[in-house]
Amino acid sequence: MKGRNNDIFKIAVSLVLGGAILYWMYRDFDFKQVEHVLFHGMDWTWMLLSFPFGILAQMFRGWRWKQTLEPVGEHPRTSITLNSIFLSYAASLVIPRIGEFARCAVLKRYDRVSFPKALGTVVTERAVDTLLIMLIAVLTFLFHIPVFTKFFARTGTSLDTVLRGFSLTGYVVTAICGIAVLWLAYILAQRLYIYNKVKDTLHGIWQGIISLKDVKNVPLFIFMSLAIWICYFLHHYLAFFCFDATSNVGFGCGLVTFIVGSFAVIVPTPNGAGPWHFAVKTMLILYGVADNDALYFVLIVHSVQTLLVILLGIYAWIALLLSHKT
Repeated sequence: MKGRNNDIFKIAVSLVLGGAILYWMYRDFDFKQVEHVLFHGMDWTWMLLSFPFGILAQMFRGWRWKQTLEPVGEHPRTSITLNSIFLSYAASLVIPRIGEFARCAVLKRYDRVSFPKALGTVVTERAVDTLLIMLIAVLTFLFHIPVFTKFFARTGTSLDTVLRGFSLTGYVVTAICGIAVLWLAYILAQRLYIYNKVKDTLHGIWQGIISLKDVKNVPLFIFMSLAIWICYFLHHYLAFFCFDATSNVGFGCGLVTFIVGSFAVIVPTPNGAGPWHFAVKTMLILYGVADNDALYFVLIVHSVQTLLVILLGIYAWIALLLSHKT
């Protein structure tokens, strides 16, 4: 009963947080124009071209995970591993961050993979992904310093003026995001504490974490790690060509918005709804995109890409129901 109440609380907080940010952003927005943009104001060809990369990003993650499980003596079926990834992303739309545990549970149920070992490899994967995204972020910032400097010079913007111009609502939203990050850290720490109370579980997690040193094909592991983020980026960047307002902003803008969006989804809302919209919209405006056009972009692109995650989750759920357990 307590676990169910905790889940309900997490879902409620997630929805309220995401909803509050979205309401703040779209409170004066004319939603009647969205239908016109959807059917007459965008090129769906580019959106469709972006879909395979969104799917491939998850598939590469599944293939890489299967590779990291081999050194700890676990050999799940490829189909089960891929479907567990698809399902994990969809599950995180309901309860943020639950997907990491859900995919380990799927492997345990269908292929008898040790849950602690699987969880340990997930920790290793996330560490690798964090290092990669941080490296990309640093390089992106270094290569775009002139852009930010030029913007601040032309607008006369400084940190002091930005803070003075921040509205009360802006402060509230920022505070909520900060509290949400701290809350996520607490939940993760609490979960790890529960697992760490059991010696065998701790040992299994540790085995998973150090599995990286025994990966047989290191070049392949590196390739798949890079491929994951390249596919994520292309899934994001190709959507720019769907709209006239963003089709000419350039590769640099695509990279910057991708990075800030990747950090924004750390805030525990369904698929980053709210924080992602705010971060990407802000950067688009920085690159000269009109406010309304930026709002159309983040609303439509995020909604369509979330729908893709849901469809993949439904597919995985059906495929797993039809799968036999080993």
